[in-house]
Amino acid sequence: MIDAPACPTVAVAGSADRFPVRRIFCVGRNYAEHTREMGGDPNAEPPFFFTKPADAVVDSGAHIPYPPATADLHHEAELVVALGAGGAFLSPDRALALVWGYAAGNDLTRRDMQAAAKAARRPWDMSKGFDHSAVVGALRQGSAVPQGRIRCRVDGVVTQDADLAEMIWPVAGIIAHLSQLVELKAGDLIFTGTPAGVGPIGRGQLCEVQIDGLAPASVRVG
Repeated sequence: MIDAPACPTVAVAGSADRFPVRRIFCVGRNYAEHTREMGGDPNAEPPFFFTKPADAVVDSGAHIPYPPATADLHHEAELVVALGAGGAFLSPDRALALVWGYAAGNDLTRRDMQAAAKAARRPWDMSKGFDHSAVVGALRQGSAVPQGRIRCRVDGVVTQDADLAEMIWPVAGIIAHLSQLVELKAGDLIFTGTPAGVGPIGRGQLCEVQIDGLAPASVRVG
């Protein structure tokens, strides 16, 4: 027999406790300008989801290797929702009761691999679900949805800057819609989509995601 793998965890703001991660779901194209940036129509489709492995999580402040099989690593600044309870077939007015807390996050993406997979009409799991691809800042406990700006800086230069209110699908709607597809459970993380301005992170650069009221999610790519 082999030893059971350790449960991935993320930091909790103001505490030595760690939040155990069960699954990671990500929402695609949830800001209108980013949807247009990627060639889509923000009015044409309901939210869609992809996943990352739980052990892709990286704490803020980490120094990670530049991922293999890409020459075009991109940042995607996102609000991350952590669930403290589960459920299925939820209505939006019940969805926020599942929320344990929120964090700033960065959905790292091998953009050239994703583009090639899309062009070939193949799955693009490996462009999203690779090692160290889910950077998550310290979680702030509470179910009230954060408000304010979401920004990304690469070596101090602002590359993404938007208001969380610009989400096409709000947090409650995302949770409710996802619960129609799978049974959600405590420990699930949901990356809620990125605004326009996604772009490259080069070797040695520092990328930091900031959301008003939350701890930053920073990573240096080596």
